Amino acid sequence: MAEEAILEFLEHHDEIAHSGEFAAGRGLDHKEVVNVIKSLRGFGYVDAQDIKRETWVLTEEGKTYADAGSPEVQLFLAVPPEGICREELQKRLDPSVFKIGCAQAGKNKWVEMGKQISRKVQQVNDTVKDTLTRIKDGQGIDADNIKALKARKLITPQTWTGYSVKRGPNYAPKRKKVATDLTRENLQRGDLGDLEFKEYNFSAKGPPVEGGHVHPLLKVRQQLKNIFLYMGFEEMPTNNFVESSFWNFDALFQPQQHPARDSHDTFFLKAPSTTRELPEDYVERVKRVHESGGYQSRGYGYEWQRDEANKNILRTHTTAVSTRMLYLLAQEKAFEPKKYFSIDRVFRNEAVDRTHLAEFHQIEGLVCDRGLTLGDLIGVLHDFFSRIGMLKLRFKPAYNPYTEPSMEVYSYHEGLGKWVEVGNSGIFRPEMLLPMGLPEDVRIIAWGLSLERPTMILYGIDNIRDLFGHKVDLGLIKKNPICRLGIS
Repeated sequence: MAEEAILEFLEHHDEIAHSGEFAAGRGLDHKEVVNVIKSLRGFGYVDAQDIKRETWVLTEEGKTYADAGSPEVQLFLAVPPEGICREELQKRLDPSVFKIGCAQAGKNKWVEMGKQISRKVQQVNDTVKDTLTRIKDGQGIDADNIKALKARKLITPQTWTGYSVKRGPNYAPKRKKVATDLTRENLQRGDLGDLEFKEYNFSAKGPPVEGGHVHPLLKVRQQLKNIFLYMGFEEMPTNNFVESSFWNFDALFQPQQHPARDSHDTFFLKAPSTTRELPEDYVERVKRVHESGGYQSRGYGYEWQRDEANKNILRTHTTAVSTRMLYLLAQEKAFEPKKYFSIDRVFRNEAVDRTHLAEFHQIEGLVCDRGLTLGDLIGVLHDFFSRIGMLKLRFKPAYNPYTEPSMEVYSYHEGLGKWVEVGNSGIFRPEMLLPMGLPEDVRIIAWGLSLERPTMILYGIDNIRDLFGHKVDLGLIKKNPICRLGIS
């Protein structure tokens, strides 16, 4: 109906000046008229020019006040001539009406505010309600009223879109039906020569291809895994999210009074709360080195508690996995040099912010061989980090309970123009390795870093919650580029 009205009007007139007025004059829905104009313009039947006009409409709060009156007038009318106590007046009005009404009526000097609220004038006009009603009816209002109502969030702008329409290059009083397909019936009837086919739009986009998408973290994880494998490393099994405090802390020569073992930093399990399986002879050696030392160490000199070591936790680092692997390596009849790595999730009881989560991914690499030195560690770090594009490295002395010496690793970030910390490293202490049963001349160099930090740098993400967790934008998952780590 709208299409017939538009084409018929243009047959006898040069232009439809305003689609809104045209629709209103013929009792047509303006949205339907707009859709028809767009379709006719696409086929060249008409030429259309946009008409945009900004209007003001009432918010939900504005609609309420247009019907019931403004809060200040409602409050004024609720105050009797003799006055009323504040508590009694508050009972008579909606909490939001009372709060806003007190502020606006006091500002207008209509009432005397205090414990006793009384009128200062005898009569008021509800200009707010009158103005809102005029806007609701489509009438214009002055700039001062718009500013005042906008500040109170009673009105909001709305852009009205319409068209002015003229005859186009392919105009006809009636749309000619064009064929989109050549059918068997066309051939049988022999009307092929009479058909007009719709033109193909070779620039039109087809439907999007649906399929799975790989998360940026998984892309970076896979590339890092490939780098480790290329360097000859063997992946460690990391399927135990739940770990005992013994493997996570005690076996690493980390004292039981260490702050990291507090509930403020670690998640402890309620059920099962303790482990039942630990190698007793190894536990005894770990206990002894904690209490009285050994292997040229004085130990920590405290009474080691088995109950504390038995507590189950969510592992705080993948070094717990490394500890298990090194213990198994020590049980072999003859020592063989090994290179291990792991990339998996760890858990810390930390406050969540733009750079910290309670769960994240840790990357860890370690090399086991005889006679390794700090120079070997630095060399391996240069080799590893160069493969992920970090060519400029610096090292800073640090402290870890289970490595000595220990170093923080810094890389120069060209984009930020400064040195940023990218990892931690060190050589495992004899107090950790020798109780396992490893030979005295075996040294183990190790380093670790988070998976999230390099991923955030690669993909330009400055808030870790936009990368991992329930706030992740699915558009990021679908459209993120390939990871080029290790690709030269």
